[in-house]
Amino acid sequence: MMLIPTHHFRDIERKPEYLQPEKCAPPPYPGPAGTMWFIRDGCGIACAIVTWFLVLYAEFVVLFVMLIPSRDYVYSIINGILFNLLAFLALASHCRAMLTDPGAVPKGNATKEFIESLQLKPGQVVYKCPKCCSIKPDRAHHCSVCKRCIRKMDHHCPWVNNCVGENNQKYFVLFTMYIALISLHALIMVGFHFLHCFEEDWTTHGLTREGTAETRISQEKTQPLTGSSTECSYFSPPTTVILLILLCFEGLLFLIFTSVMFGTQVHSICTDETGIEQLKKEERRWAKKTKWMNLKAVFGHPFSLGWASPFATPDHGKADPSQYVV
Repeated sequence: MMLIPTHHFRDIERKPEYLQPEKCAPPPYPGPAGTMWFIRDGCGIACAIVTWFLVLYAEFVVLFVMLIPSRDYVYSIINGILFNLLAFLALASHCRAMLTDPGAVPKGNATKEFIESLQLKPGQVVYKCPKCCSIKPDRAHHCSVCKRCIRKMDHHCPWVNNCVGENNQKYFVLFTMYIALISLHALIMVGFHFLHCFEEDWTTHGLTREGTAETRISQEKTQPLTGSSTECSYFSPPTTVILLILLCFEGLLFLIFTSVMFGTQVHSICTDETGIEQLKKEERRWAKKTKWMNLKAVFGHPFSLGWASPFATPDHGKADPSQYVV
């Protein structure tokens, strides 16, 4: 059986006639500085909307079912501030991951002028992407959804409607971390809420048939005329139970999913090997660095609270022309 070399396609790219710069149109005129990056993909946009809807649903249940009706104001304030802060950071990280250029290579730059500007030495090789007509830097891969070559592309994530690459991997890692944290926080609050309401409130209000009609009438007269008959929720016990069960299912599902994604992303950063490179088992052609240096390369130099902030942009430095040649 004939074995196909791992870098068979790159060997094809080494042939001089493969570049064919005369067949590449000049790159489009660059847009104004600060132009927002956004991928117009129907599936990705739908997934992003679902992500926001699920976070806002969790926000609704936590506030209006568990915290606001509670008479323990200290508990409500502390947990309300913590949950809203984590939810805000999660959504902010999602926006940064979705609207940040992941490291797209200029489209159509495989022109004769650009190749000459690289001042190639004898024996040096450049790679061209036949799909977007770009000179590919080392470790760049083409994304069929973004229709661009992405530097250090890890994967395309429909939940953020974008590729995870060199420039936005930090925001994706923060997004998975904060979603995992709010999922865990919501599950803990649901557990306490079930225990408290089942033992002290629901057993005497609507979930049991104990008590005489006179007792129930006297309770109704002494209770305030609001939409809630208990301190557990503004909704009826059956509705409250359904809302909490849905939140519990959502929290458990996303806690597992985002925890796994967070772990794989951190492992990928520490080993300095993207998901695509691991999947394709590509030969390592770049210098090996320590795990700490790899983390700083993604989250920024030096270590600070900015690592946990989706508003702090890591400094990746300017593009080096030598990254296009081998």
